[in-house]
Amino acid sequence: MDIIFLHDLTIETIIGIYDWERKEKQSIILDLDMGADIRRAAASDAIEDTLNYKAVAKRLIEFVGDSDFQLVETLAERVAEIVLTEFDVTWVRLRVNKKGAVRYAGDVGVIIERGIERGIERGIEKGIERGIVRGSVGGEKG
Repeated sequence: MDIIFLHDLTIETIIGIYDWERKEKQSIILDLDMGADIRRAAASDAIEDTLNYKAVAKRLIEFVGDSDFQLVETLAERVAEIVLTEFDVTWVRLRVNKKGAVRYAGDVGVIIERGIERGIERGIEKGIERGIVRGSVGGEKG
């Protein structure tokens, strides 16, 4: 498996459980490592044959910027679902950093892995085919 990465994607959003967090946007920093087969793209040298990380970034900026979750855990799950269902990605490792959320700590957040990495299922229930969930966040079980 090859990995295409997108790191330090900073997005302003409403996130948090406290009243002041529900009123003011905060910066969330995303680091994504996405499993994809790049051999075809390497052979053709064509953007159409690879994961377009600009398209991933644009989609996540739109989604996260418009979201208003209370927990970074929920945000992380939804972002992972989008990446796995809307793009040609079989596995994602996502780090969501809510910088400055805890006094005296530089970085605070979660790291999740979802999808299939080298044949190991992570966070996907057995029986769900990528074609069934493609195009819908939280798709249907098949």
